Amino acid sequence: ILVKSIPNSPNITFHDLYQEYPDFDIDMKREQELLYNHDIIIWHHPMYWYSCPPLLKQWIDIVLEHGWAYGKDGYALKGKILMQAITTGGKKENYCSTGRDRFTIPQLMEPFCQTAKVCNMDYIPPFVVHGTHSMTQEGYDFYGGQYKRALEHLGQNIPNLEELSEYHYFNDWLQSKNI
Repeated sequence: ILVKSIPNSPNITFHDLYQEYPDFDIDMKREQELLYNHDIIIWHHPMYWYSCPPLLKQWIDIVLEHGWAYGKDGYALKGKILMQAITTGGKKENYCSTGRDRFTIPQLMEPFCQTAKVCNMDYIPPFVVHGTHSMTQEGYDFYGGQYKRALEHLGQNIPNLEELSEYHYFNDWLQSKNI
């Protein structure tokens, strides 16, 4: 639902891994070059068994190479920002300690936050859309517009990491700023 809302901008590169690598044969050097040439990286994916889809996991395992992204000489991503854009079929109230899914989205995304930390990147709260299985066109339009504004803002502004750390979702920060 969000992909259609990505603005056409010289500041934004949309890179669909499933379109690029239908056989899962990832070109590590090409992917590293893309990462190196961008300041903000967004892993845009559906919630898939409380994580990311398999191709993104494989991409992480292959592209974030020791000695390049992390480790003694791995500083290629230092200072870059990582954010996730996530859609869930389940409702927001399911993602809490008393809900069906038992954990919040930030708790479930801790491995990705830690991956960013190990790679010397700054992780910012995810942009999350819940309830996509039962969403109406009005909901699609609302979240699509919000995502477009988020990307336009990120394309032109360096996020205040300290301020963002107070929010669970990037969406909430956007609303607090009337963006």
